[in-house]
Amino acid sequence: MSTMNSTLQVPRPAMRRQTTRHAFQAPTSLRSQQQSEQSKTLKTLYLGIAIQQGANGTLDLGIASHDGTYSIDFRVDTFKLKSSSSTDSGISGTSTPLDGGPNPNSLDPISEEDLPDELAKFVIDKLSHYREEHLYKFVGAGINKKALELSPQLAARLWQELDIVPLVLPDQPSADLLSPGGSHDITVDEEADSIVRKALVEFGPANQPRLLVGTHHNEVEVDSHGRAQITVKDDYKKTVNEETTWKATLKYAESLKKNKVKIAFFNSTPQGGGVALMRHALIRFLRTLEVDCSWYVPKPKPEVFIHTKNNHNVLQDVAEAGPPLTPEQSQMLDDWAHHNAERYWIPHGGPLASRSNGGADVIIVDDPQLPSLVKIAKEQDPDRPVIFRSHIQVRADLADTPGTPAHKVWSWIWNNVQAADLFISHPVREFIPKTVVPAKAGYLPATTDWLDGLNKELSNWDKQYYLHEFETACFRERMATLAYPARPFIVQIARFDPAKGIPHVLAAYAELRRKYMADADEQSTPQLVIAGHGAIDDTDTQRIYDATLLELQRSYADIKDDVVVMRVGPTDQILNAILSTSHVALQLSTREGFEVKVSEALHKGIPVIATRAGGIPLQVQHNKSGFLVQPGDYQAVAKHLYDLFTDDALYEEMSHYAETHVSDEVGTVGNALSWLYLADALSQGEKLEPNSKWINDMARENAGIRYQEDETRLPRSENLNLTGH
Repeated sequence: MSTMNSTLQVPRPAMRRQTTRHAFQAPTSLRSQQQSEQSKTLKTLYLGIAIQQGANGTLDLGIASHDGTYSIDFRVDTFKLKSSSSTDSGISGTSTPLDGGPNPNSLDPISEEDLPDELAKFVIDKLSHYREEHLYKFVGAGINKKALELSPQLAARLWQELDIVPLVLPDQPSADLLSPGGSHDITVDEEADSIVRKALVEFGPANQPRLLVGTHHNEVEVDSHGRAQITVKDDYKKTVNEETTWKATLKYAESLKKNKVKIAFFNSTPQGGGVALMRHALIRFLRTLEVDCSWYVPKPKPEVFIHTKNNHNVLQDVAEAGPPLTPEQSQMLDDWAHHNAERYWIPHGGPLASRSNGGADVIIVDDPQLPSLVKIAKEQDPDRPVIFRSHIQVRADLADTPGTPAHKVWSWIWNNVQAADLFISHPVREFIPKTVVPAKAGYLPATTDWLDGLNKELSNWDKQYYLHEFETACFRERMATLAYPARPFIVQIARFDPAKGIPHVLAAYAELRRKYMADADEQSTPQLVIAGHGAIDDTDTQRIYDATLLELQRSYADIKDDVVVMRVGPTDQILNAILSTSHVALQLSTREGFEVKVSEALHKGIPVIATRAGGIPLQVQHNKSGFLVQPGDYQAVAKHLYDLFTDDALYEEMSHYAETHVSDEVGTVGNALSWLYLADALSQGEKLEPNSKWINDMARENAGIRYQEDETRLPRSENLNLTGH
């Protein structure tokens, strides 16, 4: 029978600060013990963590594990607090410690000041040891509120250090769940077991928390309506410049809280694609600042998504775009928006209701699929500020040309959004048609979140788990698999979209193999991974995925066994593990807005080879953090790949520069700074006229916080000025 080390390690000789009344006791399977380091398969488990006030000034900590069907194991530990009397027994209940520990009276008491950190360190230490001993992967945990009160960072540390999704749930069963006249007291191990079973129902396929959208207003209930607490406020401070970005952000957050301003975001889908990722991250962060911000989506309608995706392709001038938008189709899209607005958002208390009827104070429509909402919001409350964000690449030259398909789509959008107070675009001048009033136009890049599953630093243990999950998915699809770490690999992570340049990725890899590495040994020859998530509203995914596999068979039979093409499920950490272990990242888009995958790769110190498409040249510094090529120039891509695989000094120099030159503007806090500034100013009746300025610059200027000399910023260009365009 295996048990865990029952003492809490401290940096000096000391009496024990806790006693273990019941240690984990489940034995490790013989099969698990016999697995080699490279072939380890981890069993997924869920946890329940509960803390209760014990007898005589002690705290009881209970941890229970569950495999989704059965309870597997548990442990109970008792901690003594310094405030307790020296005559206290130091133990809750009458159980004798199973590990033969010292008399509870010998416990070294923990001070109130040290308790939060000591509890978190103790739990993480025990779980780390237990998972490695038994080959477990803990994916989720239920935590009672008492535990979070005593150790406010426990939940976030479980996420950051052990990759466990923590759900904070109410303490103990409520009285109405117990038999009449029965005792309402339960022991800490019972509560831990109860709370893990409660947490289980919150998880869905792929061991991920279920995506929740409320039925009343169709509000996206981010992070299980706040129960999944994976971050705390101080975590975000560490991701940005504390003296500039952080201070400016807090200034506007405090003003919005003081004035009780309500902000409402709208877009078409709650999951998949950059807008949804940004919004989950923003709402999560603003929750820690106590800013009142909500996010709403319509009921999905597949027929609508066929047309909205085609509109997207038309505006980008993608070759596979379908026929132009017809009056009947535009009417269908308008009707869809009106139906959702009337059903969910206009009634009293809804976000689009007038402010006098409980509506939001600032409306932000972040989607060219729902432009009608701008007009609807203004009809309900003409003086309420409304912002429209155009988050895709728009071929403005085509949108400005009568008779083109792009002009028809843009005319429909502009007819709906022209009453907006502000027009926010990616920082690319060519994305803004001439119909947009220059005074209303401002620039704001797409962003990513350094603390979420896509970007947080994964331990080697967790990387191994997710790479194994990826390998298993490849086996299911009869796809080639990675030989990592025996062989390096190249990656492009993007949706299977006609604008992502996937044919050029294959061509560049083939050129590298055939021209530059034809005689290289297998271990030195890199593999290629093309992978990405799907999106609810993306109807191109299956078609582009199938076309990629067909092209691989037809034109690249000699290298196809080293190419992995996979649609990845909703587990962000799989993409994180793939990107983190790659050697070089590609982004060969032919059309692009502002690609967050480029920012994510650079943040990890992965050199990027990308095209001069859309906003990408603002992200990659040519010859410093990577290389820029013209769209379609796969031969240049192959040469740059060869250089990065054969010149170690070049690679290390680029990797270091990439990792240390990522702007705050492309992270969640930088994104929040811009939105909070706009909401604060507009809600107070201020008339804003960006006139082609970056919103971040306006926010910093208004806050009186200048850029520091060594502060990294995205490149500013005079060419962004729309005056006279």
